[in-house]
Amino acid sequence: MGGFELERVGLSTGIALNVALAGSRAEPAMIFLHGFPESHRTWRHQIAEFGQDHFVIAPDQRAFARSDKPMAVSDYKPERMVADLAALADHFGIDRFTLVGHDWGGVVAWMAALRLADRIERLVIINAPHPLIFQRSLFDDRDQREASQYITAFRNPDFEQHVARIGLSAFFDSSFRPHADLDAMADEKPVYLDQWSQPGALTAMLNWYRASAVIVPGIDEISDRPAFLDAPFPALPMPTLVIWALRDVALLPCQIEGLDALIEHFTLTAIDAGHFAPWQAPDAVSAAIRAWLEAAG
Repeated sequence: MGGFELERVGLSTGIALNVALAGSRAEPAMIFLHGFPESHRTWRHQIAEFGQDHFVIAPDQRAFARSDKPMAVSDYKPERMVADLAALADHFGIDRFTLVGHDWGGVVAWMAALRLADRIERLVIINAPHPLIFQRSLFDDRDQREASQYITAFRNPDFEQHVARIGLSAFFDSSFRPHADLDAMADEKPVYLDQWSQPGALTAMLNWYRASAVIVPGIDEISDRPAFLDAPFPALPMPTLVIWALRDVALLPCQIEGLDALIEHFTLTAIDAGHFAPWQAPDAVSAAIRAWLEAAG
């Protein structure tokens, strides 16, 4: 693994990001967006694979690792990260690109596909819920609602005090225990703890949840249903591959139900892995992307 360089990139949005770069800038561009609570290292296997024949760009998104960490909750509205994405592509003189997103990076990718459709040539989503289906599932699927209660916990303004009491090491263990083999992550743990201990990092990362407009009712709460859940929703025009790891305990398989009606050119690949599929099942993820790209020509 490896084979990439890190560059600090100042964007027109006023944010500077730490960015992993690989491959020739003359090749087609692929931009990879990680999620919570990670960094460009989410994609360490895919960077090596696709850097062979693409110009790969994998930023630490705002709040994460060595990228800037503005402290206002409003700095983490999803449209801010979509603007970062567009500015990042502009910085490298890229008009159209393949966009790959996982977890929160996938949420940004869904929104970017809706707002920047003329720039995203192809879209790859890995275990990240479509905004309509996710919000609908939080009203209609009790299991998903129950699995998503952690979002309410992360939004609690006292959550940082909880982490301070238990320590970052224990927070690491509790964050990954439902999703990954902690023994297999032993070598990675110091990397995460270093990133999370950067000044302001924990609050900035949690602000992604606090800025989100997603409504997470309590398990037995009766909430007013947003009208948009039952209204027409625009379909994405670009070819889209969704890779879904079926052992994800945070985002349940209900998230892939109905996607075909929201994407004009839709491919679904299911794999046997947990939520953090890009590094839990890197060969399966990379092979699915590679096969799909080659089929598209």
